[in-house]
Amino acid sequence: MPSAMAVDTTAPEYWLNWKFLLCAIWIYSCMALACFLIWMYEGGSSPHASGDGGGGDSEEAQPSRAAPGVLYLEDCWKPCLEQIHPGWLLAFRLVSFFVLASLLVVDVVVDGWSVFLYYTQWTFLLVTLYFGVGSVLSIYGCYQCSYKIGADKSVADHGTYIIAPTGESAYEHSMKSPCYSKMHGGKEIAGFWGYLFQVMFQTNAGAVVITDLVFWFILYPFLAHNQYDMNFLLIGTHSINAVFMIGDTALNSLRVSWFRIAYFLLWTGTFVNVQWIIHANVSIWWPYPFLDLTFPRAPVWYLVVALLHFPCYALFALVMRLKQSLLERWFPHSYTCI
Repeated sequence: MPSAMAVDTTAPEYWLNWKFLLCAIWIYSCMALACFLIWMYEGGSSPHASGDGGGGDSEEAQPSRAAPGVLYLEDCWKPCLEQIHPGWLLAFRLVSFFVLASLLVVDVVVDGWSVFLYYTQWTFLLVTLYFGVGSVLSIYGCYQCSYKIGADKSVADHGTYIIAPTGESAYEHSMKSPCYSKMHGGKEIAGFWGYLFQVMFQTNAGAVVITDLVFWFILYPFLAHNQYDMNFLLIGTHSINAVFMIGDTALNSLRVSWFRIAYFLLWTGTFVNVQWIIHANVSIWWPYPFLDLTFPRAPVWYLVVALLHFPCYALFALVMRLKQSLLERWFPHSYTCI
């Protein structure tokens, strides 16, 4: 699978040239844009948050609309249709996690830890962690749902309310953060794990698309088809991640915000920087031929791949928009994401 190593990447002249300068400009410009978008829009305390950013103890203190970066805790575990019990989403996430984790373990056993030189395995690991964190959040959601059903049943049977315990368990507290333990519109704003889950979702949204599209439509047919031996692992790691992400997207209540393309850009930028650091210290093969600065028109390839992030992210946003349009039409009274 590795591409042939043409020159010594640890030599200073490999890096001190105009090609690397142009590539660095493309990469760090994208990362700077990403940091700016996160600073402007992320969370309830961003500069664009209205009112007091979703906080306040009284109804009057709450803004009429949530800031673009606000995430509600229930969106992390609640299915998009009221008829679907959160347990079904939990089951899907658990199955996805164990299938992806098993495939990743087999991949490491067969090909060794060097597989993590590839962007594919980086993304595959992130998707696996996404379903792991999602499973934990769904377990929390199922607990909340069962407690509410028990309380409603008690009201119906006895005409009395169940008073919730005043203290929080360690598990419930871990779902929340002091920075975000606020209410908006009667809904609890997510804590650290909820925001981490949302960030992983939107990073995967673009990374899965670009990974599979670049492999199947650029790498395999044009650049490196002789280096890949088609097998179950290779096909699985470039397809099943998308299948599970689309399945979770169809069921969950998460929304796609355009500014969170920033995390997708940072994810890829971090991968490229790690590759540069590794190759500047150890002269080894490049996982993708166009990352090699001696590759013909390398700066052009860097720019093309950087620009490719935007249509790939837009493609996933289009899938989300299609889902919203269909469910609003078919289930107007039970769709929870309107």
